[in-house]
Amino acid sequence: MSLVLLASALMLQTGPLVGDGIAPSLGLPMIDRPTAPNRRRPVSEITARPERIDDSNKLTHCRETADHDPDAAAQMATDWLSGAKDTQRAEAELCLGYAYSAQEAWPMAEQAFLAGRDAAGDNALNRARLGAMAASAAQAQEGGADRALAALDKARVDARAVNDPALMTSIAVDRARALVALKRNDEAAASLAEARTQGPDNGPAWLLSATLSRRMGHLADAQTQIQTAARLTPLDPEVGLEAGVIAMLSGHEDAARKSWESTVKASPQSEAGHQASAYLQQIGGTSGANAPSPSPTTGANSTSTQPSPG
Repeated sequence: MSLVLLASALMLQTGPLVGDGIAPSLGLPMIDRPTAPNRRRPVSEITARPERIDDSNKLTHCRETADHDPDAAAQMATDWLSGAKDTQRAEAELCLGYAYSAQEAWPMAEQAFLAGRDAAGDNALNRARLGAMAASAAQAQEGGADRALAALDKARVDARAVNDPALMTSIAVDRARALVALKRNDEAAASLAEARTQGPDNGPAWLLSATLSRRMGHLADAQTQIQTAARLTPLDPEVGLEAGVIAMLSGHEDAARKSWESTVKASPQSEAGHQASAYLQQIGGTSGANAPSPSPTTGANSTSTQPSPG
């Protein structure tokens, strides 16, 4: 079994979004797009974080085995744990977490990563990474946001202790995801501001910030943030999709159409491409093979050529 993304239906939050109440008047019932910060975590993201914890052949072999035979990886981890010394228990638990993640057995993966974190002793960097993984596994479960936030709060302290900006940025983004799930949007916005400070070149942090700002009705902030996201990650179809949503809600239909057409052209088979195509159908725009050919960057940045939405 390969490490694949969770089903997209599990990644999406439902329900009305603050600040999008004008959507029906625009004739866009589908404009109420779920927020990016509350997406469920892909297996690939959950298992990638602590890759640098240890480069031993045994742990590498475990991870490779989990990718195609998670049952064998789980047995490998169990055997490892049965004879592991204290210094090896963190790696053995990490191996078990890999296996359970590949099986999408999220509660057991969460517990394995937490056990690995606790076994990491005074290695704050490893504790932070394993804690973040446990949080990601918790976020993949219904009702796991509280546990995810608790794990991330501890990971945040450890990441700060070792002054790892990249890890602090990642943890701040994940805290925002958990806080959005708990409907604590103001705190989520503060966590994303921390992520942008720690990682000013982190495109996903800017995209999630734009999405959350748009949801909260802060369209001027959302436009500035999506422009930065487009500069940093011009080929990300989610950026073009979100840029179009922000433009449409700001009253700039032409700019929205250009962003969505660019998204469809650049990534027609992606979830963002399908959603952009659906939006275009609602406003009578083109999509698919007949779409014009501005670059994704131009499409995503097209809101910047319009008057500021205020």
